[in-house]
Amino acid sequence: MPHILTETWVVPPRWFALFDPSERLRGTGPQGPFTLLRTDIARAKARCESAHKAVVTAFGNGPIEGEIAALLAWLNVFHPASKVELDYGGLALYLDRSLRENGEEGIEADSSIEDVALSLQGLASGDGALAGQGYERLVSRWRRVGAYEQAM
Repeated sequence: MPHILTETWVVPPRWFALFDPSERLRGTGPQGPFTLLRTDIARAKARCESAHKAVVTAFGNGPIEGEIAALLAWLNVFHPASKVELDYGGLALYLDRSLRENGEEGIEADSSIEDVALSLQGLASGDGALAGQGYERLVSRWRRVGAYEQAM
């Protein structure tokens, strides 16, 4: 099992479920905008288990549930004192640009963690409208980032 998970041009929504907004560090440094999320493994596992439960309750077993279960299995490989980190890397530049083009305040306006939390809250409480609201905000934000790949 790899110690590092990577994706191209997107951050999978399930990854945001591992973090709390207070664990986010973002801003603009010498190399441009950045976002770094970091938490301890116990918190990440608990949040992943909670997300899994919400998804199973709402949809049952299936592809989304399977992806979250695979993420939890990946987390279970690590030592209990480990940290989990999500670094936007070069995507931070494109996200910042996309948010600014959309009239928002750049990387500081990114609410991906909050959007996933809202969606999971909706799923857990049986409120499909709430779940959809968070998911739509997240997907539309990252869809614009992915559009930069097509432009290259």
